[in-house]
Amino acid sequence: MASEGITTAPEHDFLAPDPSLAPGSVHAGFEVVSATPVPEVSGTIYVLRHQTSGARAMWISCADTNKSFSIAFKTPPADDTGVFHIIEHSVLCGSDAYPVKEPFVNLLKTSMQTFLNALTFPDKTMYPVASTNTADLENLMGVYLDAVLHPAIYHRRRIFEQEGWHLEAADDGSLLYNGVVFNEMKGALSDPDEVLSLALSRALFPQSPYRFESGGAPRAIPTLTYEGFLDAHARHYALPNSYTILYGDMDIDRELAFIDERFRGAENRSAGAPNPLPLQPAVTAAPVKVEMATTPDNASVGLAYVVATSNQRERVLAVDVLLDALCGSNEAPLKRRVLDAGLANDFQAALIDGVAQPEVVFQLKGAHADVSERFRKLIEDSCHEFAENGIPHDKLKASLAQAEFNLRERDFGSWATDGVALSMQALSSWLYDDNHPFDYLQYEDALADLKKGLDNGLFEDLLKQIVCENPHSALAELVPTEGGDAAEEADELARLRAQMSDKDVEDVRREVEALRAEQEAPDSPEALATLPTLTVADIEPARPDPEVADVKAPLPCLAHELDTRHIDYVYHYFDLRRVGFAELPYVGVLTDLLGKLDTKLHTASDLDTLVEANLGNLGFGYETYGRDDDLSFARPMLVVSASALSEKVDALASIPQEVWGKTLYLDGNRMRDILTQRKVALEQYFVNSGHAAAAARATSYFSSASVASSQMGGIDYYLFLKRLLANWDRRLPALQEILPNLADRIFTADEVTVSFTGPTEDRKRFWELGGTLGLEEQGENVCEHRLRIPAPKVSREGFVIPSNVSFVARAAAPTTADEGTLGTWQVATRALSFDYLWNEVRVKGGAYGVGFSRTTEGIRRFWSFRDPNVASTLDRYDGAAAWLDGWTPTDDELSGYIVSSVAAQDAPEKPRALARRQDMQRFNGRPANWRNIIRQQELDTTAEAVRALAPALEPAAAPAGVCVFGPREAIEASGLDLTVRELVGSEEA
Repeated sequence: MASEGITTAPEHDFLAPDPSLAPGSVHAGFEVVSATPVPEVSGTIYVLRHQTSGARAMWISCADTNKSFSIAFKTPPADDTGVFHIIEHSVLCGSDAYPVKEPFVNLLKTSMQTFLNALTFPDKTMYPVASTNTADLENLMGVYLDAVLHPAIYHRRRIFEQEGWHLEAADDGSLLYNGVVFNEMKGALSDPDEVLSLALSRALFPQSPYRFESGGAPRAIPTLTYEGFLDAHARHYALPNSYTILYGDMDIDRELAFIDERFRGAENRSAGAPNPLPLQPAVTAAPVKVEMATTPDNASVGLAYVVATSNQRERVLAVDVLLDALCGSNEAPLKRRVLDAGLANDFQAALIDGVAQPEVVFQLKGAHADVSERFRKLIEDSCHEFAENGIPHDKLKASLAQAEFNLRERDFGSWATDGVALSMQALSSWLYDDNHPFDYLQYEDALADLKKGLDNGLFEDLLKQIVCENPHSALAELVPTEGGDAAEEADELARLRAQMSDKDVEDVRREVEALRAEQEAPDSPEALATLPTLTVADIEPARPDPEVADVKAPLPCLAHELDTRHIDYVYHYFDLRRVGFAELPYVGVLTDLLGKLDTKLHTASDLDTLVEANLGNLGFGYETYGRDDDLSFARPMLVVSASALSEKVDALASIPQEVWGKTLYLDGNRMRDILTQRKVALEQYFVNSGHAAAAARATSYFSSASVASSQMGGIDYYLFLKRLLANWDRRLPALQEILPNLADRIFTADEVTVSFTGPTEDRKRFWELGGTLGLEEQGENVCEHRLRIPAPKVSREGFVIPSNVSFVARAAAPTTADEGTLGTWQVATRALSFDYLWNEVRVKGGAYGVGFSRTTEGIRRFWSFRDPNVASTLDRYDGAAAWLDGWTPTDDELSGYIVSSVAAQDAPEKPRALARRQDMQRFNGRPANWRNIIRQQELDTTAEAVRALAPALEPAAAPAGVCVFGPREAIEASGLDLTVRELVGSEEA
């Protein structure tokens, strides 16, 4: 049975090149350079060249109807000003054909897009879009092409000030910097990993553009002038420097004609050549130290090696496999050796590709003092030993099997459509060499060579080359300090103020007033009319979800018979009703440890190899399900996920049950290492995704389900982990008794539902081999249902994290003033997020991101991301009710919001994601047609119905809580009545 997640066109042999597109033929001004069948994408890749401009183009022709377009420019930086990052933001703020302030936001509001973004990389800037609707895709293409070729930045200087940087003056005359990219990068460079990475790049590439921070360093961004900004655009956003990629089943002649018309209208600014991107000659850099204001446990050491050039696709894949074999888990031989050496809390290795010179980085996290040289010696001596004596063959074979599974599955998750992701991969070689346009989309030959190389020393020779005998390396150490960038910024601004007269300060204020006036001025009706739009009539009829069958099996089973391309997905949902509330943090510990310890049948190392060799994934996590009409309802579950190729269904049936039924909790050192790594990961999450953490915490002030989730993986779990690790030796014996007892109560036949996605024959084979999966019924007499979740408490909290920016969340309880349907709220959410909040918090306030959502239970939540403000952001949240009450959209504007809301419901899903959504829908107690009910509510939405929601947003409408993540200075300066807690860094007894 096909599913809506498989967006394919009617049968057509896309692997057979179209004779009309033979090399040398010309189509709408584009000459076909090559036509190559590529089985890895189930289609043919055509490389083309625009005859007039010299622009490069590619069409990845395949059956996918979720089509995409992207245009990219090679943009290697020449300094740390982040000019190309600022350009990426700025060109989407209006253009000649679309003279509105935020066409990008208008598209988010009104299109059927399945992907819409812009991305700055270390050496390129990319503008990708995707849609299943041809007219919509062309609308997106038209706006993006005009944005990059004819941006309004040349006649609206204040776009640069808004998106890049500008000065502001406080009432006392002191100065401050503001700007969207400036604040974004203050947040990005609050991450120690980013700071260490920059230090390594500076050392590895002293004569290359890779030594610069392409996103922009906060100390350098204010040195960028408007004139330099325009010059960078003029030199780099030229068609000979461009790469256009089309993907999917489309009328290629029509789309090429569409693009050709825009290319022929491009202005030749004759501004000079783009920045060069030369290869960096090999250097063995002297060790470097970089200081950063952060907590002591963020000390880190990085050791990096340049390992290839972009045209060595097979070598890059081999390095990826080699790294996984040596460092991919705690039981991989090199990682185990480093962890056992006790140099740090954690050790990781990563391959950085998609650049001209891919590199490998070995990193200590939570590094102890003065260990950098010991670390280098340990890595290089160990690699020499492995190269001479051999890398464990079973590890290499398993890592290669895992790589093959991932390449064949091609599941990029929710972050990108296939077309967008493949377009990015194509640029991993094409950007650097016209003779290698799609190397990174092919892998079959490389896999075959690597399989042969397992037995002839290929990987040992490779390890010797990339580490032991590599003349291109760098060692960097990040040292935490008390002072840092914030202090430097304050000193810099004080010096600047000392050079300014009172008149100069007044000039700053007047310019900010002019900027605010421009930001607040509405777009004219004439300007808005230039934007392409879809109407409700363009929406296709609702498609029913594929049926989910309750099938006869040894255990309760949900069957999703979808086209999974010979991959089976199994989810095991274990109800936690037999766990006490105080035990929920131990459930989090259990999910962190399972699959990483010895079992009765395998050592942790052998188990790791077994999983990689036979499964696509094996994961242990938690989820808590609620009820839309009952905030006190909570049904937490421990979820075990696994996937495998159809021929490995025996492993799918046997390995997970071994882990949950036979794990040994005896190795205290391994357990401590794993939980320390989890603690570090949570700390990074708080700094990098504080908006999500703050919103989740604010939701727990009202929702019992969120209270339970916080105990197993949120702030409460993190605090539990800190206490546990701070008293490890004393608490370990009790932990070793608690965990097996907990597992016995959780992993039972009478508390599990199994969800199987794949063909009927695979499912039947799974149950034949697995039986009851080693589970037994416990019954109420053996173990009673004991879970009782305390009532949520409304709070106002501030959590201090090592960051230069804040994340501000506000949530309010359901109210009788809320009479709207969920579908109406979905439309209102887009209006609030992309109109009122975008303009108030992002454009005027300088936050990098902001949003609103209303949960299915009726909790209304606001959040901001990398925000320079706290109190003023909350004030702007409070103004949402008045804004919505006065909202008077045009018919086209309302129609656009409805179209984009419905399109979000209709977006294609991969089989795994579709099955998971249907599982969650069932556990939340929703009917099978629930999504189409919401969809119809969206279609029925009127402006009056949206305005009627305004009373529910009034600050006094219901009890509300506030949660802020940020630096102590910002939280305390806000003057808010918050309970402030140092979250990261301090140990708890």
